[in-house]
Amino acid sequence: MLKIIHTSDWHLGHQLHGYDRQYEHQAFLDWLKQCLIDEQADALLVAGDVFDSANPPASAWRMLYRFLADVAKALPHLNVVITGGNHDSPSKLDAPHELLKAFDLHLIGAIARDSDGHLDTERMRVPITDKSGDVAAWVLAVPFLRSGDLRTEGLDEKDDRLIEGVRSIYQQTEQAGRENARADQALIAMGHVYMASGELSEMSERRILGGNQHALPVDIFSEDIAYVALGHLHLAQQVAKQTRIRYCGSPIPLSLSERHYRHQVLAVTLEDNQLQSVIPHYVPRAVDLWRVPEQPSPLETVLDALAGLTLEPLPLSQQPLLDVPVLLDKPQPMLREKILAALDGKPVRLAKITPHYREQPQTSGFRQQRLSEVEPYQVLRHGWQQKYQGEPDTALSATFSQLLEQLEQDEDQ
Repeated sequence: MLKIIHTSDWHLGHQLHGYDRQYEHQAFLDWLKQCLIDEQADALLVAGDVFDSANPPASAWRMLYRFLADVAKALPHLNVVITGGNHDSPSKLDAPHELLKAFDLHLIGAIARDSDGHLDTERMRVPITDKSGDVAAWVLAVPFLRSGDLRTEGLDEKDDRLIEGVRSIYQQTEQAGRENARADQALIAMGHVYMASGELSEMSERRILGGNQHALPVDIFSEDIAYVALGHLHLAQQVAKQTRIRYCGSPIPLSLSERHYRHQVLAVTLEDNQLQSVIPHYVPRAVDLWRVPEQPSPLETVLDALAGLTLEPLPLSQQPLLDVPVLLDKPQPMLREKILAALDGKPVRLAKITPHYREQPQTSGFRQQRLSEVEPYQVLRHGWQQKYQGEPDTALSATFSQLLEQLEQDEDQ
């Protein structure tokens, strides 16, 4: 029997409307360490977006390394596999790979190819040992795939080349796993992807591979894969109602719209090469996210509700983060100052004021959102709809995605 803990989308180094999340992340990592001990886990799988940006602060790296050192001491035989996500820098994750591999810690930031362009599947094929030290499963640890990773030459023009390029990488990796696995050894896939029918949270997850038209079909993963550990979507969910294909979701809310999520990690049990159970373990909420009032209300009603808040004293890092929706007839001067005055002396952090207007102007598709909250693909889509009507075609979206990825890679260097 093999026990695996599946988690993803930590986003270490994240800030929410300017507020640091270190306290929440450390609380989660401390809880996760105890969860691994309580479950006597054989493996920990982290399916991408370890960090919130390609250039995370040094404190985020320290937090990761301290956690890895702590779990290595507590569970010397724990197998750890971490793959890169679209927020991570592939080169920075890959840098310590050889050192950490010696301690059964596998960080895989990007795929690799040899001089002839052949995929290096061995590096992504990670053995998972059970408590007796025998190899009980193989993890096919595929990181987030950028357009430049794919080989689309020779594919049928009728096919979606990006999807088929991704499919080819998974097929090659799965085949290499089959050739090395015994009949009683399970195959486990990892991916940081957006699957068709997956539910995104508002303004929190980037639509990767050029938009929703490149959402991956469920048959990307072969039927003989016992479990698929996915990352990218922050809401825990099954894919296509299949228990074996799962997003575990993020461990903390990464936007105010995620405040009602039941954040979790998944305890996955396999016996021989078969999935036995998937049980969620819910992550305690270290810092509350509030919306006061719950619905947009006139300013005077809002100020009364805020003034009436009764809170116990808390350290700054533990104070609730607050979203304040206000119903207005027109832009209100000194709005922030009035709200801050109503909150004066209360142990709460004002994260966002969301104005709602009784007569919304029809010129914007972004609903009064700040530029920092709008994803690049949304801007492309909105501009195209304004000028040409309809949706951008597949070729344009793919080209835009490639340019965006190239820009991000240039910024990483």
